[in-house]
Amino acid sequence: MKIGFKQIKQILVTAILLLSISQAIAQPKQSVTVVKQSAPAVKPAPMSHQLAEFIKLATHADVNFKFPRGFKEIKAPDNEDLSFDYAMTLPGKDFEIWLQVKSQKENWASYQNAQGRPNAELANPDSTYNLIAQAHAAAFTGENKFFVKPMPPEVLTRYNADAGKSYLLTLLDLPETKHYKYALLITLQKDHTGIIVAVCFTNDKGPEFFKDMDRASNCLKFKQVKNSQQ
Repeated sequence: MKIGFKQIKQILVTAILLLSISQAIAQPKQSVTVVKQSAPAVKPAPMSHQLAEFIKLATHADVNFKFPRGFKEIKAPDNEDLSFDYAMTLPGKDFEIWLQVKSQKENWASYQNAQGRPNAELANPDSTYNLIAQAHAAAFTGENKFFVKPMPPEVLTRYNADAGKSYLLTLLDLPETKHYKYALLITLQKDHTGIIVAVCFTNDKGPEFFKDMDRASNCLKFKQVKNSQQ
């Protein structure tokens, strides 16, 4: 059987086409690299003016502050009777903390400079933490008798403090304290350096109150630094 020229041409074209297809099929597939875009970084919430000012005060008094987990900032009272630097609440709980920090460095320097002067009657700044705590306790309760307990040595060591006391208070029914019933006032002092005051408010003095306090127990402590004036 003779094959004409047209048939041969058609066979060649078909063969070339099949060869091209087979080569395309046999060619390894190129891997496609998919570049995953990383999620945009979450910016931290801007620091409030109240917190920024409180951190300045704490730094000046050689105090470290770490915002406790789960708490929310609230406005601290600042009037003639009750003046504090920072305040927090625990959402969903009847629990608040008011904080006050005072540097004693300048007062200690003035006290030292006055020691050699005649008729110098400056009080030792290292004793003023007692006066501050008693003034707060009197404002909260309307009296001058409180249940006072000195801080145990292990607690002072934990907070790098040299002295401290706690006051268990039954509060006056005041709008300034949001009608809370009870408070535990804690004061800590580092010699020649600074004072920490923390007031924890509650309506129930049961175990839950102390659990809530423990959640914020590490938010403030004095820095471990040697005072060159000691």
